Amino acid sequence: MESGYVTTPFGRRPMSLGMLASQQLAETIEPGMKRSKWKLFRAICEARPALGVTDRALTVLDALLTFYPDDEISEEKGLIVFPSNAQLSLRARGMTPATLRRHLAVLVEAGLILRKDSPNGKRYARRDRAGAIGEAFGFSVAPLLARAVEIESLAAQAVADRELLRVTRERLTVCRRDISKLIATALEEGISGDWEGISAMFRALLARIPRVATAEDLAPLLDEMGLLRAEIVNMLERRIKAKKMNANESQIEHHKQNSNPHSPYELEPSFEPKQGEKAAADNDPNAGPSDERRLKQQKPSGGTSSAGGAADPGAGPGLKSFPLGLVLQACPSILDYGPGGSIGNWRDLMSAAVVVRSMLGVSPSAYEEACSGMGPENAATVIACILERGGHINSPGGYLRDLTRRTERGEFAIGPMLMALVRANGPTAKHAS
Repeated sequence: MESGYVTTPFGRRPMSLGMLASQQLAETIEPGMKRSKWKLFRAICEARPALGVTDRALTVLDALLTFYPDDEISEEKGLIVFPSNAQLSLRARGMTPATLRRHLAVLVEAGLILRKDSPNGKRYARRDRAGAIGEAFGFSVAPLLARAVEIESLAAQAVADRELLRVTRERLTVCRRDISKLIATALEEGISGDWEGISAMFRALLARIPRVATAEDLAPLLDEMGLLRAEIVNMLERRIKAKKMNANESQIEHHKQNSNPHSPYELEPSFEPKQGEKAAADNDPNAGPSDERRLKQQKPSGGTSSAGGAADPGAGPGLKSFPLGLVLQACPSILDYGPGGSIGNWRDLMSAAVVVRSMLGVSPSAYEEACSGMGPENAATVIACILERGGHINSPGGYLRDLTRRTERGEFAIGPMLMALVRANGPTAKHAS
């Protein structure tokens, strides 16, 4: 296109500032710039809404590009095509002349092509003696080349917007399905909650979804539905947790039994004569003489406790508390949870047991039952033993309840458990300060 050249339309078609601006833009083509005409056409199709052209106008542009002789548009090969209306109509799928003129005008107004009319309005080209085109009159595709970067950018944005809309629609569909089925589940299970109100809120959100929506229309609706789904899930999860807690409290859970009969972690029968069991020394073939003497020393004598003092008024029937030093020797791990990292008396041990009880997941009710059935000192001792045995017990809460019931039936004694732990810890065990 000639630099600084301005062409006006033939006949009664008016000139506009938009046409003048398009002609000036066509003069800004960078030297050496070229584009594949069909790739550029596909980009125009992607960016059609942003460019303001119709699909029928793109059909006419497609037909025009077929008259361009090369696959790449460039200034060196010329930018003018000059088909007649009859030829253009045939390549535009038989479009009528009136419709053809209307859509050509749309392409011109959109700034995708320019008219370069001859003096008589005809489209033709003058060739030199060598057959090369010297001057041509028809439609210039220079604006396509000048706006190539802009068109490609608009096309990329259109593709991104379409993908965003697809993803948003999919997420909205999944969210709608989740909410619908979660509400149905809650109603079927009879879970308490304002499910009628939640259903009404869900229906109100569904009513706000437009028939033809953009990603911007759906994004706030998706956020609101996501919050509603999260609230429903939280309500159901709280119900599930409540059921699990009730189940754990009601069922009797047994600890793991060690398959090794000589393991120091296996519970031994009670040594208390009035519990109807044999002495610990008779039932523990691994116990040495010193262990037997120590066990005999712990036997209650009349109304005195095993520590040599008065009988513990808080101890349960058939169980007496043991010396604190023996408990700490058997269960040195409990020392870390005492006030200031040490245990100097029974009060410190019971305080540490409360901390450990919470850490092990033993419910307050289970610990209260143990204190009532065994006595607070013995309950704290059992908690210390459970802590010492660590991973050998599946459910500390269920295990403690089981020991409490066995204590009430006269089937459990703490002495063998303590002595087994004393032997397991060996001479390197920690001692009370």
